[in-house]
Amino acid sequence: MNPASAEDMERGNVLGVDVSAIAMADAIATLERWIAEGRREYVCVTGVHGIMECRRDAALRQIHNAAGMVTPDGVPLVYFLRLTGKKHTQRVYGPDLMREMTALSGERGYRHFYYGGDVGVAEKLKEVLVRSVPGLRVVGTLCPPFRALTVEEDRAVVDVINAARPDIVWVGLSTPKQERWMAAHLGRIEAPVMIGVGAAFDFLAGTKRQAPRWMQRHALEWLFRLCSEPRRLWRRYAYIVPGFAFLAAGELLRRAVHRSSSAPDALSRDYR
Repeated sequence: MNPASAEDMERGNVLGVDVSAIAMADAIATLERWIAEGRREYVCVTGVHGIMECRRDAALRQIHNAAGMVTPDGVPLVYFLRLTGKKHTQRVYGPDLMREMTALSGERGYRHFYYGGDVGVAEKLKEVLVRSVPGLRVVGTLCPPFRALTVEEDRAVVDVINAARPDIVWVGLSTPKQERWMAAHLGRIEAPVMIGVGAAFDFLAGTKRQAPRWMQRHALEWLFRLCSEPRRLWRRYAYIVPGFAFLAAGELLRRAVHRSSSAPDALSRDYR
């Protein structure tokens, strides 16, 4: 199957958020096209957490819906989109997207900038990836403080990133901070692409463990992360997982009822 273009990329509404119904090949092809065209776009890599945050925050929902691409980062989103007719959809997981684009960049010569992460993580990430991918060009790293930046500090960040002339700015600030940052800096950051990947910095740098692949495939990554960081994440997952399951089931039922009630009307029109 040929990758979808940015213009014809189909989206599916997941509880109010327009998520791109894509596979990894579509995401990669789109990013390469944006770089070639010198576009200025941002990508939200969104799972259940992002969807539920958007349910509570209309401004954040608008940021997602205005993004150039919203990848289905979680297996539950993939299931939801497939059940609503988007059969082509596959998971486009943030760390895997970063791995794929990084490997490709060794051949293409794309320039990368890492913005975010805990102190030292972006530098560690650069060290690990440059060592593992021959020819990879990482033109800068920057770890902002865990507070709002002053106007002067923010201007300095923009100047540093633009002076490095990256093709891709990877943003590891976690949801929803990274999505707000990308939307606020669209047009100010001159790179063709900004991609919010959250914990991917830690996973690829080796500072945090990823869930085993079998847990990822069965939508259990949240459980692994909760067990790994219970004090930090328990409040998040206490409402996110059951809340999404309840709302998604209700939405799928509503759509099924709507389809069944519309079918007789369609048949009656055909025989008039």
